[in-house]
Amino acid sequence: MISIRKFAFAALLAAATFTVVPSSASAQQPARGHFTLTHDVLFGNTRIPAGDYAFSYDPQNTAPFLNLSKMSGPRTGFIILVPSTEGTPTHHGSRLVLASSPSGSYVRAMELPDCDLTLHFYTPSGTAEKQIARAVTGAPAGQ
Repeated sequence: MISIRKFAFAALLAAATFTVVPSSASAQQPARGHFTLTHDVLFGNTRIPAGDYAFSYDPQNTAPFLNLSKMSGPRTGFIILVPSTEGTPTHHGSRLVLASSPSGSYVRAMELPDCDLTLHFYTPSGTAEKQIARAVTGAPAGQ
């Protein structure tokens, strides 16, 4: 009877361990890359000046923030709230999707098909979409 109890306890412990601990193979890797803005744009309420940028986004982080680092001119960093994300079903390369408004260009989305990820950002309603910039995923900038 004791051996059956020990076996049941060991089986229960093993089952709990495998269901609670996520496997590293299924964990999504952080998205990293770089892009160039040809003119100032708005990410939500944050105005980002034209220039070369490195970015990173960790989908496993509990805080949904995109980190931007300006690589050209004076070094500046930005932390941008990412209100929503989804998988990227598109087959084109990575890109920033911009929308025009009377107050300037807004980034509506950052599509990263290599990471199977699309980041969506706040924009004013009633704007038209157009592609302006392309993001490149892969090694961090400077490598």
